[in-house]
Amino acid sequence: MAGNTTLRVIPLGGLGEIGRNMMVLEYGDDIIVVDVGLMFPEEEMLGVDLVIPDFTYLRDNKDKLRAVFLTHGHEDHVGALPYFMREFNAPIYGARLTDGLIRVKLQEHRLLQGAETHVIQPGDVITAGVFEVEFFTVAHSIPDACGLVIRTPLGLVVHTGDFKLDHTPVMDQHTDLIRLAQVGAEGCLLLLADSTYAEQEGFTPSEQLVGTALRNIMVNAEGRMIVATFASLISRVQQVVDAAVFTGRKVFVTGRSMIDNVAMARQLGYLNAPDGVIIGVEEMRNTPAAKLVVVTTGSQGEPTSALTRMANGDHRHITITKGDTVVLSASPIPGNETAVYRNVDNLFRLGAEVLYNRALNTHVHGHASREELKIIQSLLQPEYFVPVHGEYRHLVIHAKLAESVGVPKGNAFVLTDGDVLEIDEESAWTGERVPASYVYVDGLGIGDVDQHILRDRAHLSTDGVVVVIVTVDKQTGKLERAAEVLARGFIDVEEREDLLDRSKQVVADSIKGVDHYAEFGDINVRIRDAVSKFLYDETRRRPMVLTVTVEV
Repeated sequence: MAGNTTLRVIPLGGLGEIGRNMMVLEYGDDIIVVDVGLMFPEEEMLGVDLVIPDFTYLRDNKDKLRAVFLTHGHEDHVGALPYFMREFNAPIYGARLTDGLIRVKLQEHRLLQGAETHVIQPGDVITAGVFEVEFFTVAHSIPDACGLVIRTPLGLVVHTGDFKLDHTPVMDQHTDLIRLAQVGAEGCLLLLADSTYAEQEGFTPSEQLVGTALRNIMVNAEGRMIVATFASLISRVQQVVDAAVFTGRKVFVTGRSMIDNVAMARQLGYLNAPDGVIIGVEEMRNTPAAKLVVVTTGSQGEPTSALTRMANGDHRHITITKGDTVVLSASPIPGNETAVYRNVDNLFRLGAEVLYNRALNTHVHGHASREELKIIQSLLQPEYFVPVHGEYRHLVIHAKLAESVGVPKGNAFVLTDGDVLEIDEESAWTGERVPASYVYVDGLGIGDVDQHILRDRAHLSTDGVVVVIVTVDKQTGKLERAAEVLARGFIDVEEREDLLDRSKQVVADSIKGVDHYAEFGDINVRIRDAVSKFLYDETRRRPMVLTVTVEV
């Protein structure tokens, strides 16, 4: 081993935000990637569909990429894979359900053909360059969630993925504390641990609580029951099915991603429903309301989701009526609250009973709280620690917690996306940074929307646009006719026609005495500046002013 080779730990997403999780580990000529997630756009990201990590560093080091390892099948960990797969050809390793979920996703993007995906069992060890990667089970809100033990030339690195310590998990999936204790005994060089709930005192409640809560609600609901959750929360869907069987109800599944995932999970044996419990549209129409449960997407208020369509009264098969009980079995992701509560309001307006309160135990989160994080630290006693997955305050709080239970002071590193942590045999340090900005997906465009475009959209959304069309004589450069001025989203044109007429005079004045040989660019700037100033003086608003010059 070369004496000067360091282990480089490079987060490309997920540190300083919720979502977009992606971690790069590099040693010498080998790179492995853990997770390739997406983030849902925040309110100010107007028109953006998704946010994905910046792959620039990997593009520059394409020949070093050995493999991609997926901890579990949630969107914030695998959602950006289709965009990644268009550029990179690396083997992808994940547990069985994770593999099933990504195959559904890659099929949708027509990328399954060329993809090299491998199903692993917990305990399997994959060699990828100098790295040896072993999967171990963790409890989370989706089956087949795993953490990783990564053997590097400098020592063992543990990446927990998303996890909690659930002693009564729904699908018998415990966090493998025995394996973690063995790693701790051998010596853990670096721990990368989930920080999402590092602020929460105590322990995270067991998933069993949700099953009991759903069953109680279902027993007491007199009419139809509609449960909204994430399409990838297969264990939650299983709890709904179990409660439906217990109360003698049928289950109807709606929402494209939910339908696809439920079909795949049943096929792989992760979702068990007695024959005839999950029904199609025709049978659903003939089932009495008191005997029906609907499982749907839309727990985050997504505009095109099935629940949003129900709330807006334009779902193809389901019309909300008085007597319906709607359960939101998910917490709003930060930034989605407005959309979620808009749906809740609309569902109440349509006469439904809506249960969305945390106190009802209709949702428990899948992340470890402070006491569980302390247990993991105590078992592993890592030399170095990096909190991952969380907003900046979560990372800082988690780093302090790690130091309070034994990580040497100064060895807990709070990184953000793009920071590079380097570790050698003596010490660890940060210094260099790599590109890790947001990459916006808008329609078919990937990365072609940047901050300038979002700023323009925000500008348009607040003050509207004014378009000035001027026609000038090719020979003399004089105005051929009065300028045309069009306004959208700025003022009520009929009420303030005088303002636009006076704008035309401002245009004429602004290019009086301009020699024809003046650049068109110069004429456009003069017009734009003059009209912008005039409109601001008159209205105290700053619409976007666009000029179009036509030569005749």
